[in-house]
Amino acid sequence: MRSHVRFTRHRVASTALIELVAAGVIATALVAPIAASADSSTTAAERCAGATTLSEADLLAENCLPGNDIARMDDAAAELGVGEVGSSRNVELLANIPKQGAFADESALNSDLAFSGRYAYAGNYNGFTVYDVKKPSRPKVVSQVVCPGSQNDVSVYDDLLILSTDSSRSDNSCSSVAQPATVKESWEGIKVFDISDPRSPEYVAAVETPCGSHTHTLAPGKSKKGKNAKDLFVYVSSYSPSATFPDCQPPHDLVSIVKVPLKHPEQSAMVQQPVLFPDGGNPGGNGSSQTTGCHDLTAYPSKDIMAGACMGDGIILDISDREAPKVTEQVRDTTNFAFWHSATFNNDATKVVFTDELGGGGAPTCNPTVGSTKGANGIYDLSRRGDLTFKSYYKIPRTQSNTENCVAHNGSLVPVKGKDIMVQAWYQGGWSMFDFTDSANPKEIAWFDRGPIADDRLVVGGNWSTYYYNGHIYSNEIQRGFDVFRVDDRRLRGADRVTFDELNPQSQPRYRD
Repeated sequence: MRSHVRFTRHRVASTALIELVAAGVIATALVAPIAASADSSTTAAERCAGATTLSEADLLAENCLPGNDIARMDDAAAELGVGEVGSSRNVELLANIPKQGAFADESALNSDLAFSGRYAYAGNYNGFTVYDVKKPSRPKVVSQVVCPGSQNDVSVYDDLLILSTDSSRSDNSCSSVAQPATVKESWEGIKVFDISDPRSPEYVAAVETPCGSHTHTLAPGKSKKGKNAKDLFVYVSSYSPSATFPDCQPPHDLVSIVKVPLKHPEQSAMVQQPVLFPDGGNPGGNGSSQTTGCHDLTAYPSKDIMAGACMGDGIILDISDREAPKVTEQVRDTTNFAFWHSATFNNDATKVVFTDELGGGGAPTCNPTVGSTKGANGIYDLSRRGDLTFKSYYKIPRTQSNTENCVAHNGSLVPVKGKDIMVQAWYQGGWSMFDFTDSANPKEIAWFDRGPIADDRLVVGGNWSTYYYNGHIYSNEIQRGFDVFRVDDRRLRGADRVTFDELNPQSQPRYRD
């Protein structure tokens, strides 16, 4: 029996890797729960020995599955080989721009995407790239900013770009080098850039945050009718504290809130650190992760709500007071969810799709050995009272090889009237578009997949983020670069008439009334 436990806090509730191992065969156990009983006599690094993790935070959180050879995974049904491509008939790959310059190396992983007007902003562990996508079939590189510090997830708002740094650095400059988190003077947090000229972004501010910034989420301040917000609030997600880290101390059951004055972004500062888990959150065990912070938050600013994927817990928050978010709902899946990774509301905010990043994004989990309910999406209905009710799991049906990291990752809605449709990245599982209008019976309607990068070792790669923006699908492929797709399907009729001036999928806009 599945164990879906809800911890309800209604709206009266109080507020409460080592840089990267980008290559190598993973020794990973996916047939048993993660770290069901961690040996306290060993370190997290020792317990994760041989596993690939995408960040220092993932390593410290033991978001890995050490102990068994990947040969135990049944990949007999994998169809694509190195250099091969597959897709549903309704998908066309329009363009690909390979990684280049300072981002070309295998260790320089492409990460998240954000959009503003004719531009796409693409994160990379070494900085970010600006693409002109006015002509989607012929995207062009406009500029490349070298500023190392994983993951370098990006968001944009007006003329500003926010960049997340979740690796301990010698300072907050773009010429910093790696430095242990045990050193008090080390830095990690968020950086702010002026992108009023996308050809020449300007670095204007940096804010250090506890445990760094694995990801971040934007919500503009509340404004009077007819007037623009004066401030931008940045909700910083981070996790995996250690008593040996001066700036990342346990229990770290909080998020950091940075306020960015839009007219004076150089004055950006951390203003609050609200505790989200006064009871400590999920203690871990039985296959689920201990909660020591959040991996990702997704805001729906126009509805004053936010969904949090917080390692061992899924939560809903009231953000009507931007500086004092309140947890109103809390759920756990101690049977199938190993690591609550991200969340997406449907347009009406009556459903939430949570993802489980089993294995930390560096493991082969898309195979019959692992099964269809682990490393998958969990789809929940969200009632008017704010209660979450589990309805189903969704996972891509195609078996991937043992040298392909594959698990549920970042996606966004496709704006079709009267339907709930999402497109989503699955690392080397490619991407999948599925209809979850019937939340108990999600159905795939389009997909794209490349074969493994290598057949003799697992190279961390595949689609990190895949999003719909103004009629096209854009994807940041970790190793192969920036992709543009077109999906021709009657079930998407009307979607191309919905256009956005700006899109940050972790700060969802309402696309129809």
